[in-house]
Amino acid sequence: MKFRVERDVLAEAVTWVARGLPARPPVPVLAGILLEAADDGTLTLSAFDYEVSARVTVAADVAEAGTVLVLGRLLADISRNLPDRPIDVATDAGKVQVTCGASRFSLLMMPADDYPTLPASPEPTGSVDGHLFTQAVAQVSVAADRGDTLPILTGVRVEVDGEKMTLLATDRYRLAMRELTWNPRSPDANHVVLVPGRTLSETARSLGASGSIDVALGATAGGDGLAGFEAGRRRTTTRLLDGEYPKVASIFPTSTETDAVVRTADLVEAVKRVALVAERNTPVRLRFAGDQVAIDAGTGEDAQASEAVECALSGPEIEIAFNPTYLLDGLGAVGTDWTRISFTQASRPAVMSGQESADGEADTSYRYVLMPVRFAS
Repeated sequence: MKFRVERDVLAEAVTWVARGLPARPPVPVLAGILLEAADDGTLTLSAFDYEVSARVTVAADVAEAGTVLVLGRLLADISRNLPDRPIDVATDAGKVQVTCGASRFSLLMMPADDYPTLPASPEPTGSVDGHLFTQAVAQVSVAADRGDTLPILTGVRVEVDGEKMTLLATDRYRLAMRELTWNPRSPDANHVVLVPGRTLSETARSLGASGSIDVALGATAGGDGLAGFEAGRRRTTTRLLDGEYPKVASIFPTSTETDAVVRTADLVEAVKRVALVAERNTPVRLRFAGDQVAIDAGTGEDAQASEAVECALSGPEIEIAFNPTYLLDGLGAVGTDWTRISFTQASRPAVMSGQESADGEADTSYRYVLMPVRFAS
């Protein structure tokens, strides 16, 4: 195998593929990246860990076609640090020679024949705007569980009903749901799948710069449950999570007693400051009354802090407490200048949504439900 490729092209491609390499590969070959140089002037780089696959194809000047497997993270480090000149790659006597200007590296060839075959992606289900999808995934995945106690809660539930796609995640303490419009291949498309949250977040971020992302949901010809995402010449697949996702729709209140509208940035800064005195697992208390919300934390002989922020309140006054990290996660995910927080009572979940102006309508396409924390009165 022998080819020449631009330094930035190789560095970007290797970095994108290497992001999914396992930290502790179950078998040594899974630490590698497969390079396939073809006579048609393309270079394909692939990585696979039996759960997630990544593949990208770039242009290259191929003098001799071939396939080679090399350590992925090492190749990524080398390609990022080479000078801004074309890179020549060639195999010679069991080694992979990488040359760029005066820089020369000799890499060990791994046994490419032992490398597993990447799964074929399911047939595309539809496409979605890249920036919109990236934003939606970020808003929802913030509520996915990061532990291993209930693996099913580490996923993001993706439901497709015609042109409507609904993303949902919960870790039992908060719940996030985002509805968006996409372009299904079939007008009566109907799918419900559970995608690993961390993988979905990384995929959305890495493909979001593209104008459009092709999404494939469902089983492959071999019967495996996979989700596939493709943009440009980049493609990734992930194995779906199995199990029955909890029925959480009932958490959303059907009506509210109190609504408060506050400038998002003001509340974020105030909560951050007050939370400085909140010890681990200690909530911050919010009292909505009149034209302000008073935020405080700390009791008794402990350090204490308080601050007030203007808000527009409709309905009865209410005092409620939240985990400050979860509260800030929700405020950060709303993504608008103003946030509407709706309450039924202090012991029931609150619902956060965004709105563009102080007196505008709430945008309920994104809703973040936060469970309150009991506190001593």
